[in-house]
Amino acid sequence: MPYEVVSAYTLVLGEHPGDSVDGAGNPGAEDHDVVPGRPEVSVHTTAEDAWRALDAGVRERCGMRPRPRRRIDPDAVVRLADAWRAGDPGTRYWQVTAHRLPIMVPELARAVAAVR
Repeated sequence: MPYEVVSAYTLVLGEHPGDSVDGAGNPGAEDHDVVPGRPEVSVHTTAEDAWRALDAGVRERCGMRPRPRRRIDPDAVVRLADAWRAGDPGTRYWQVTAHRLPIMVPELARAVAAVR
């Protein structure tokens, strides 16, 4: 079977101990979806989507308003994420990683050979 290579981008964003977003980790908090101490991990089909998700995640954690819908600047997002991490470098972390994944592509139809 032939292979095709696709790209995927993973984003890891976390704060240890306790990813305390929206009151997680606080006694009596109603948000049971966020487990303290576990990072947020997401997979994206484009680099722009991964950088946009990092920007949104850091802005949410800092209580900032969302970025307007326009082209994302990876350098600006890195500066924002690094500034967020600098607030507590021992516990905050982030990473965007590119992956090239070989995918098997089934051969659905063969080209018709000319008969002479």
